[in-house]
Amino acid sequence: MPIRKTCGIPRSRGADLPAFAMPSLRSYLDNAFRWRRGRQGTGYDKMLLATATWPICFDSYLIRYPEGSEIPPHTDPVSDGRHYRLNIVLKSPRSGGEFVCANPIFQTRRIKLFRPDACEHSVTRVQGGSRYVLSMGWVIGGRAA
Repeated sequence: MPIRKTCGIPRSRGADLPAFAMPSLRSYLDNAFRWRRGRQGTGYDKMLLATATWPICFDSYLIRYPEGSEIPPHTDPVSDGRHYRLNIVLKSPRSGGEFVCANPIFQTRRIKLFRPDACEHSVTRVQGGSRYVLSMGWVIGGRAA
């Protein structure tokens, strides 16, 4: 039996699916507006705010990085289409918590637009407080199955 895909993401990945790949309203309601551990397992938490698969696949999260959390270098591959993510830093810690991406599309101190499928990215260790980010992602050119 072939692996079904939603928004370019294989469904067999289960809980690791981005929110925009959730197959049903029930799944959304079970996950929305609740703090969940980030999938990198490095201490950050995320809260699903909104998601859809039509007219484009997208998701939005509030991400909380408590002191000591970080995200190691990684990419977020999709099998179909191009994955984009816009991160808006709402609160910065006194030090650390810096977003690192070699080739962002656009970047200021608080705004980061990048391709997580094409550019390795990370967040340095948060020190002296916490970091909060509003994160919106979408896939263009993929096919929902």
